[in-house]
Amino acid sequence: MMSHGFKSSKQDFTFGPWKVTAAKNHIMKSKDIERLAEEMSMPLPEMLFGDNILRIHHTDGYGIEFNAVDALKRVNNMEDAVKVACAQEWQESRADSEHSKEVVRPYDWTYTTDYRGTLIGEGVQIQVTETAERINMEKLKAREQIMFFDDVLLFEDELHDHGVSMISVKIRVMPTSFFLLLRFFLRVDGVLIRINDTRLYHENVPASLYTDPNEIAQHLTLKLTVCEKLELPVIEPQTAADEAPQ
Repeated sequence: MMSHGFKSSKQDFTFGPWKVTAAKNHIMKSKDIERLAEEMSMPLPEMLFGDNILRIHHTDGYGIEFNAVDALKRVNNMEDAVKVACAQEWQESRADSEHSKEVVRPYDWTYTTDYRGTLIGEGVQIQVTETAERINMEKLKAREQIMFFDDVLLFEDELHDHGVSMISVKIRVMPTSFFLLLRFFLRVDGVLIRINDTRLYHENVPASLYTDPNEIAQHLTLKLTVCEKLELPVIEPQTAADEAPQ
């Protein structure tokens, strides 16, 4: 099993109206895992960091956070489960574990989740709508100072030595934006590799850029594009006869 040499930590980083909180703690205690396993009616991952959290909070009271328990709630109930020989063996091994005596419902033994974060806020919340807009990956490639970075593991399981299932979230804050990547990674040895990614990008334009037209231009929304070409007049060259004196 992977060793995550552990030291509990909590970091807060404030920039503009935003505050990022990244908390990393020890694996959830046995009695808490047992209680949660009964509540969710399924065995839980070997390494469950129930107190780990990455939260982005706005001073107006809304935000989004990422935690292990909400990620597990999005594990599907066998609708798209990986059917392999080792799955039965793995589930039988977990059926005898101390934490799964009350388990009754079928579940996806790979812990595949489509979790995309948990919206937070009382009275006011972020609204989610579909969009055709895409993150400008070229901007993310630009060399810019990283003011804050953290990587938080939510859970991990080695699938009875048949691979690995894990979900983690990382964030980096730059002077003009922040970028977050939530990644679920699954590897079932000799069978498949699956990745579910959620990317979150927000531009945070410092007020100092408002007075610099060259800098602020790249942060403005393009409203109208007009493409024209200038065609130069074609003037026929005069013939020698035309040029002869009269």
